[in-house]
Amino acid sequence: MKKYNFYAGPSILSEYTINNTAEAIKNFAGTGLSILEISHRSKEFSAVIEEAMAMVKELLDVPEGYHVLFLGGGASLQFCMVPYNLLNTKAAYLDTGTWANKAIKEAKLFGDVEVVASSKEANYTFIPKDYTIPTDADYFHITTNNTIYGTELRKELDSPIPMVADMSSDIFSRPVDVSKYDIIYAGAQKNLAPAGVTLVIVKESALGHVNRVIPTMLDYKTHVSKGSMFNTPPVLPIYSALQTLKWYKEMGGVKKLEELDKAKAAALYDAIDSSRIFVGTAKAEDRSIMNVCFVMKPEYAELEKEFNDFASTKGIVGIKGHRSVGGFRASLYNAMSMEGVQVLIDAMKEFEKNH
Repeated sequence: MKKYNFYAGPSILSEYTINNTAEAIKNFAGTGLSILEISHRSKEFSAVIEEAMAMVKELLDVPEGYHVLFLGGGASLQFCMVPYNLLNTKAAYLDTGTWANKAIKEAKLFGDVEVVASSKEANYTFIPKDYTIPTDADYFHITTNNTIYGTELRKELDSPIPMVADMSSDIFSRPVDVSKYDIIYAGAQKNLAPAGVTLVIVKESALGHVNRVIPTMLDYKTHVSKGSMFNTPPVLPIYSALQTLKWYKEMGGVKKLEELDKAKAAALYDAIDSSRIFVGTAKAEDRSIMNVCFVMKPEYAELEKEFNDFASTKGIVGIKGHRSVGGFRASLYNAMSMEGVQVLIDAMKEFEKNH
């Protein structure tokens, strides 16, 4: 039975990425060696990381004065690297979910943090909109997509101070005006590669202004100066990331991906909104096109496990919602096909008809 992978992360990868990575595991670049054992200093792998950096710049139209890095530690390490490198006195954060909250916690270790707004009391079902960004803060941090709660910021904000964005789960799903940010970071395991590498886009002029001494490995300037090769980089995920980037280019680039992603999400949200037994959890104006969260209506709540079991008989995996929301979560990352979304929609309609 064909499987349709809706896991939130690590998540679905394109067949292009999986097949090319599998070949490289057996024989990388004609070397007779596996990508798993190749030296990161070899000319063959140097070519991979250089091409991957160039592809990121091309796909996201990264302007001059920015560096593309491939680092370890996941987005969670960036929660402390960002304030370590940028926070002198105060930072401003928008609290839109669990990961934003974790970033806030880390930033408080380095200076004052002003939470400009939060939707926590409403279980993060919407993106706050009426707030003021303090002009005396060193930067303003946002989380553009909230995987657990199914909310998303899909347009650039106008900020009077430099911005930092965690784009872990919606990077490459829309065009981004990189010039508005000092740092963009993204754990790869949603829309780019297997877990193990983090993409960071950092503005050169944003670095070197804090008063503290920064440990070598936590200093962005270290990794900029060495082209992400200060220590052994996560070789396999970077190779896989390059394959995904090549596939994105073949697909028509980020604008085309956004078009496809919007169509997938619209179809699923329409099925939810027209259902008698399912209901969405996020406010309509802030719904994510990457992570669609929904639950059973109260009068059908006892059918939740039954639907999960029913969906699995259709080859649908990974739709169980996060424990803080419950219900279901369908992650529609770039590699998810419309076919997969339609299989889920058909399963929902069949289940509803049976009940």
